[in-house]
Amino acid sequence: MSSDLYLSRVRLRRDAPIHALARLLVPSSTELRAGASHRLLWTLFADTADRSRDFLWREAEPGLFYTLSRRAPNDQHEMFEIDPPKKFAPSLTVGDRLAFSLRANATVARGGGPDKRGKPCDVVMDALYHVPSGTRAEQRTAKVSEAGLGWLARQGAKSGFRLGGGSSSVSGVDVTSYQTMRIEHKGAPLKIGVLEFEGVLQVSDPEVFVGAVASGFGRAKAFGCGLMLLRRG
Repeated sequence: MSSDLYLSRVRLRRDAPIHALARLLVPSSTELRAGASHRLLWTLFADTADRSRDFLWREAEPGLFYTLSRRAPNDQHEMFEIDPPKKFAPSLTVGDRLAFSLRANATVARGGGPDKRGKPCDVVMDALYHVPSGTRAEQRTAKVSEAGLGWLARQGAKSGFRLGGGSSSVSGVDVTSYQTMRIEHKGAPLKIGVLEFEGVLQVSDPEVFVGAVASGFGRAKAFGCGLMLLRRG
């Protein structure tokens, strides 16, 4: 597999032939759109029947996506407008500060034991489970932020970055939203929690960090989660 990475901006074509199919290809429902977009973007990378997914993607708006991939997207069916892909090879040093945006399905393993893998559980639902039912509504916002930032800080500890640009502070990082999504996929609906993060991070290990960005963060990567978008702060 190539070690190259390509960051691409792709948009569903807006001319008449594709526009006529737009509601089928990009449904108005967020939950239907996640599954549809998963299938739509596969057309750019599924060059063989047995190809494993080697790309991340994120919806910027209905019909507009960013992808990070091991191969440049190939629009065999002429459905997209694709900006020239950019090589993703940031030159980073320890201490660099970067602004970031991340949409993630954050989970924690629960119920495991010796030689048994725990079941992934949404971090927010896990945090709320331990709150008395009568006070969950009033504590929900605080628990979303606490659970989300805690999860992201743990990701950073093993992925070469710290939150907020300092040694341990998460100041300057926000959880901007949390929602649960029901995704129709292969006849078996999936329910996932999706957290949105915005803020600043500090690179502590450039090589490990770039590798982690290439792999993505959290689960549900096939459905538009896990791609961290970066820019110089």
